[in-house]
Amino acid sequence: MKANLAIDFSPLKKYPDFRRLWLSGLISYFGSMFTYVALPFQVKELTGSYLAVGLIGLVEIIPLVIFGLYGGVLADHMDRKKMIWATEFAALFLSAILLINSLLPSPSLALIYIVAALFSAVDGLQRPSADAILPRLVEHKDLPAASALMSLRWQMGMIAGPSLAGVLISIFGVSAGFILDIATYFLSLIILIRVKSVPPIEISENPSFSSLVAGVKYATSRKDLMGTYLVDLSAMFFAMPTALFPFWAEEAGAPWALGLFYAAGTIGSILVTLTSGWVRNYSKHGRAIFLAALGWGVAITFAGLVNNLFLILLFLILAGASDMVSALFRSTLWNQSIPDEFRGRLAGVELISYSVGPLGGQTRAGFTAERTSLRTSVVSGGLLCIGFVLFFTALLPDFRKYDSKSNKFAVSEAKKRKTAPNN
Repeated sequence: MKANLAIDFSPLKKYPDFRRLWLSGLISYFGSMFTYVALPFQVKELTGSYLAVGLIGLVEIIPLVIFGLYGGVLADHMDRKKMIWATEFAALFLSAILLINSLLPSPSLALIYIVAALFSAVDGLQRPSADAILPRLVEHKDLPAASALMSLRWQMGMIAGPSLAGVLISIFGVSAGFILDIATYFLSLIILIRVKSVPPIEISENPSFSSLVAGVKYATSRKDLMGTYLVDLSAMFFAMPTALFPFWAEEAGAPWALGLFYAAGTIGSILVTLTSGWVRNYSKHGRAIFLAALGWGVAITFAGLVNNLFLILLFLILAGASDMVSALFRSTLWNQSIPDEFRGRLAGVELISYSVGPLGGQTRAGFTAERTSLRTSVVSGGLLCIGFVLFFTALLPDFRKYDSKSNKFAVSEAKKRKTAPNN
């Protein structure tokens, strides 16, 4: 692999705290993938309903929006490392509740939905701090490489986790998945203890509603940022078929391939990440995000049109590759152009853009499949994705023309980081 294409691992060597954060998240996310697979599988087994599985995403949306925005405010006003640790501990507790419920003679469906909503709230509190901590742990010039490594961490967990979860759950049941998730949370917490504290900067305001409003106003004032949010939200809401995977695998005549359905997109993602060295030298971030989101919609559409298992998985892999290109450039754009005093609150807005879409998309996919068919749900979602991505890109020229070499916000942040200490 050529040096200009190979992923840059140097941030893991240069920054010990980044390395610890990366390893902790890798272990935690790997375990979380067992619960990620176990929950829809358990609901499917209890109900046999497309809609019941899709409702998991629906119950997660409101907590994610509320606590994601509030988590962004806290990330700008509290120690970001401590926020990550506290929310990891809370997630461990919720996994324990799911384990106990799964061991009951008649597991409670209502409790599954309640815990799913609480998981979403905890995730909303954690993710802004987890995203906003990155520019405080690595230098400005290493942010593209660090973002790629954070994506690699997610992909490694997403590939290994669901694939192993599908086998483990089919043999030992969902309880085994929850047990493994709990064990990984313990390991994650032990490693996180050694990450240095990341307190708020001196000009930070106290947590308040007005502080939240100021962050939202900043986001809406920048049309380049709004483009990243709206394009990704459109792609994920209309063309996210995850809730259909348990049914799709059966319809394809391969229930054994459920784990492959979950892992396919991540295989595409990891292929892009491992060859992401070129990202640091490509400055037209807006164009890259637009084309990648378009590619996602096209790939999902074709996945719904074919019947062959191999081709379905191939198009899901291509969709994952497209999504990863978008994610890398969105993360780099955000980290390199948003001031640190707004980074937490904007991370909360970002969380909504890239998480609410998939959650709402699960409900949309399940509802459409229930009313029509699985194939109709997938194909219509892909086509709607293409249409809305084209619409928002045409509507927001500042996003479409974003170039990190000339954008005034990116240039300003680069100058500030050169003269400021890393922490």
